[in-house]
Amino acid sequence: MAPRADSQPGALADSPAPDPTEGVGAPGSVPSAPVTRRKAPRPRGRAPWWVALIWLGPVLALIFGVVIYPAIELVRASTGEYSITGLRRGSAGTENYTDVLQHPALGTVLLNTLIWVSAVVAITILLSLGLAQFLSKEFFGRRMVRWAVLVPWAASLVITARLFTLIYDYYHGILNVFLMKLHVIDEPIDWLGDDSWTMPSMIAVGVLVSVPFTAYVLLAGLNAIPDEVHEAARIDGAGPWQAYRRVTFPLLRPALLVSAVLNMIYVFNSFPIIWTLNDRNPGYTHDTTITFMYKLAFKSADRDVGMSAAAGVFNVLLILVAVVLYLRLVKWREEDPT
Repeated sequence: MAPRADSQPGALADSPAPDPTEGVGAPGSVPSAPVTRRKAPRPRGRAPWWVALIWLGPVLALIFGVVIYPAIELVRASTGEYSITGLRRGSAGTENYTDVLQHPALGTVLLNTLIWVSAVVAITILLSLGLAQFLSKEFFGRRMVRWAVLVPWAASLVITARLFTLIYDYYHGILNVFLMKLHVIDEPIDWLGDDSWTMPSMIAVGVLVSVPFTAYVLLAGLNAIPDEVHEAARIDGAGPWQAYRRVTFPLLRPALLVSAVLNMIYVFNSFPIIWTLNDRNPGYTHDTTITFMYKLAFKSADRDVGMSAAAGVFNVLLILVAVVLYLRLVKWREEDPT
């Protein structure tokens, strides 16, 4: 018997494929369900504007209430004329700005600010680099040491500054007693009353309270560097100093820049330390811009709120200029991919 045609090899391949629409609309056939088009799903990560407003609304309100509105009021106050009791009597135009620029103590205040910020930030960065390197090592009691390092930063600045007024005391301060017992000095030093020691004494306290935060930022930067990078440097024959200078330090650059910028802003506005340690000294001999503007409003013969507000505007601009100059100096900008 001859084989059937559909059992021959290639028969299925040669036969025409059935038409899926065959019989549609024919008498007695069941009509197919209508084809419905589904709406394209919303891309992930994109939400309606009102949803974003609900989430961002509290933050925007906080920024407006804490930053924008006070800045507007500061500029408004800087153009006003006020009585000695702080009541606004009218507009002063740019007279307050002129008075601040012509103030006889402005040069001393600006020089003090430059010395204060530069010394505290530079010494803090140097000490924090070594401390972060030490805290990144494995040793017994490392956790306790890390907690102890945080104490000066976590404590209130007023309490810390007041504690150092006792340490620096001329008659009973522990610093003078300790140095005299070691025969480092022959007589007590007036750390906060002698003009040659007042600024160094304040800088020491500023460094003490700034090191913990900076050290932890740099420690986070060190922990983010992969171990393979250090292993590759050792395999290539680099010594400890070469590996740190050519590998570790360049990779710490982002953390270093962040800590330096934040420290500049923080130290610029460090009012409690300077005010608490320098409150017994008359005039503006050891004041920075932040205490200068406070004295203009409340502690000087001027007692002028408008001048103080104008000095505050100058202070904000000075901070912005200093940060921009620092970022330009270290060339912190995104690399052009082209």
